[in-house]
Amino acid sequence: MEKTKIETKRSKRLPSWFRDLGSKRKATSSLNNQLKETRKLQDIPASICEEAKCPNRSECFAKGVLTFMILGTTCTRNCGFCSVAHGTPLPPDKNEASKIVASIEALNLKFVVLTSPNRDDLPDGGAAHYAYIIQAIHHKFPKVKVEVLIPDFQGRINDLKTVLDAKPDVLNHNLETVPSLYTTVRRGSLYQRSLDVLRNSKIIAPDILTKTGIMMGLGEEREELIEIFKDINKLDVDILTMGQYLKPDKESLEVVRYYSPEEFDTLKSLAESENIRYVFSGPLVRSSYLADSVFEDIESKDLKSCLKKSLG
Repeated sequence: MEKTKIETKRSKRLPSWFRDLGSKRKATSSLNNQLKETRKLQDIPASICEEAKCPNRSECFAKGVLTFMILGTTCTRNCGFCSVAHGTPLPPDKNEASKIVASIEALNLKFVVLTSPNRDDLPDGGAAHYAYIIQAIHHKFPKVKVEVLIPDFQGRINDLKTVLDAKPDVLNHNLETVPSLYTTVRRGSLYQRSLDVLRNSKIIAPDILTKTGIMMGLGEEREELIEIFKDINKLDVDILTMGQYLKPDKESLEVVRYYSPEEFDTLKSLAESENIRYVFSGPLVRSSYLADSVFEDIESKDLKSCLKKSLG
């Protein structure tokens, strides 16, 4: 069967469906001001929401959701899509857990996402640091939910187990793109290794939700995306996010094409047809966007189930 080719003409201008970004940027001013004021009083760790200039950060912050970037802001890998600095990182900050706990209290956060650059320089890839921070949050704020967006730890199962033993509420590891683009998009990473992270997460801790994300617009083909949906279904991954890749700086890969909102709706339907439980798909969807809404849905279903049982 002939493959459906995705148009490869590059556009230097954002399409019409991205032109509401201006209003979203204005809406983030209150978030930025609050973070700046809080930083005057205490040391708040870096937020990937700010570092990546996420267009949805005001929406998440209004719901008490923030993504902290732990283990520094320098990555040992050099992915073609990412603007995080590449080089030799500093040692982990031993006080990072206490800083994050203080930030949760100061900013009245309800849902925290922890992510990091790849730390291939560390023997465990930073797994123990993740676990320490998760445990510190749970100890101080038992009701605050924690999602971790982790690197692949070079495939080491013991490091993955270290993170899962700390009992995050969601284990997120992004596939990012289709296998054929890994050599340019995810240099230093392997598609099968990332699949194994998601597979082993369910084996080690079946009760912890698993999540992954894909960027659109890097040159992938429709059939390749369908194969990814099938792989995700086989691994019982609970949550999938799909969003438009946007070039973060002049050194990063070019956008091959922009998907329309209607095309994202179609991709959502295709993913759901593969029995993926929760699918978030749209031009502005990012890994941590509406991270807490899955739990709202779960709690709503649990409440309905309890009411049904009590009513006979």
